[in-house]
Amino acid sequence: MKGILGKKLGMTQVFTTDGKLIPVTVIGATPNVVMQKKTIETDGYEAVQLGFEDVKEQRATKAIKGHSAKAETGPKKHFREVRGNGMSEFEVGTEIKVDLFATGDVVDVTGISKGKGYSGAVKINNQALGPKTHGSRFHRSAGSIATGGTVGRVAKGTVMAGQYGGYTTTNRNLEVIGVDVDNNLILVSGNVPGPKRGLVMVKTTTKSKKHVEPVQLVDFSANEAVVEED
Repeated sequence: MKGILGKKLGMTQVFTTDGKLIPVTVIGATPNVVMQKKTIETDGYEAVQLGFEDVKEQRATKAIKGHSAKAETGPKKHFREVRGNGMSEFEVGTEIKVDLFATGDVVDVTGISKGKGYSGAVKINNQALGPKTHGSRFHRSAGSIATGGTVGRVAKGTVMAGQYGGYTTTNRNLEVIGVDVDNNLILVSGNVPGPKRGLVMVKTTTKSKKHVEPVQLVDFSANEAVVEED
């Protein structure tokens, strides 16, 4: 499994040569640094720890400074592990760039969903509505939560009102539409979790199909050049 840390920059759209419009999310992934390698012999599993986004020396703890010094790099703000042996060829201190992925690769993108505040059980868990008639006084309430054979206690996982959003979630089976190495950008089909500038992890999909036929995009810069020549 391959992976890289980045930030969700926003959404736009691109066009294929056959006239199809594809909505895409733009992910900015400045070079990640391999901070640590974990092996079965020393840690019981295989993984590569990545560091992303520089942080000022005075804002980093001694622990982070020491950890970063082993990789001969500056302190980083975010650290994440990519499990498996898919990146075992990278040594500590190596920079991981967006060309780790290619157009047509199928990926999973993990991030923290947008927080939407405190909401009722109807909105959060699609609980059924009560009678809509006047006087019922039970339209969108949670109702009884400890009845039947529960011996007077609330069972785990009971549908209730609470915080909506703000949890780690993954959008799977997304296609890499384009990779811009010069600007450290990855274009992924569809939407990904989180707000703009939110931290995301792009990893090889867990689905069986890891690659599809790349789409051919319209090159508008070439068209502009032709117009200027005319």
